[in-house]
Amino acid sequence: MNTRLSAALTTKKTQRVVILTAIALTAFAANSVLCRVALRHSAIDPISFSVIRLVSGALILWVILKFQRPVKKATGSWGGAVSLYVYAFAFSYAYLKLDTGTGALVLFGAVQLTMLGYGVLQGERMGVLALLGLVLAVTGLVVLLLPGSSAPPLTSVVIMLTSGVAWGVYSILGKSLTDPLAATAGNFMMSVPLIMLTSLPFISSFHADVVGITSAVVSGTIASGAGYAIWYAAVRNLSSFRAATVQLTVPVIASIAGVLLLGETFTTRLGLSSLTVLGGIALVLSAKQTASLKPRD
Repeated sequence: MNTRLSAALTTKKTQRVVILTAIALTAFAANSVLCRVALRHSAIDPISFSVIRLVSGALILWVILKFQRPVKKATGSWGGAVSLYVYAFAFSYAYLKLDTGTGALVLFGAVQLTMLGYGVLQGERMGVLALLGLVLAVTGLVVLLLPGSSAPPLTSVVIMLTSGVAWGVYSILGKSLTDPLAATAGNFMMSVPLIMLTSLPFISSFHADVVGITSAVVSGTIASGAGYAIWYAAVRNLSSFRAATVQLTVPVIASIAGVLLLGETFTTRLGLSSLTVLGGIALVLSAKQTASLKPRD
């Protein structure tokens, strides 16, 4: 009876993790779609979008903390706040001219490469398979940038790469957190004055409409604030390898959403680049997982 109960509880827990993970990954992809909708199909400007997004995210996370039992206080750090601010600010500007799938691919490719680079600097060894994967991932990004009619604007790609590096740094800073939710809430709150100060010189150029404001609020509250909270609830039950691997589905989800919802074109270049980048990173992660399973002397 105890064995059956234990098996039932394990199955229920697994189902919960799968559901939470799927919701979180969809929220990550939704950020790309919402930003693209706002900046290409409404009258809002990138700074206004970023301000509304971060303020909305800070507000929803503050509310979530207040509903915790016992009530939690926001923590965070200025390093986390600055990296979050840079990520959100660059993210908005990059999507002025990038398609949804292209932006998501560049973003998450940069995130993973940043985290892998940090691991190398920390002394992590990379075998032949991992090095091959790294070369493939970089090659995929290069293919995406090669001159041609379907090549994305280089400036926008560089800005999105900056956003990805910032999010990678943010993720690295959060690896050792004991309470990721409280830290994320604090980082969002501390990022608000940063984005406010940045926006001051551009007040005269602020413009927005209902669609843009609504997209920014949904991005901040649901896709960012609640989405990150849900992700942290799921990631506690995922190995680092699985957590990193499942995030590679986000560019795919974003690309499909861009085609179905926004009428964007899924080009051959984007398809090949996606397969190369995601396949390369998967090889690196697979190699790291295999190495971690080897018995130690």
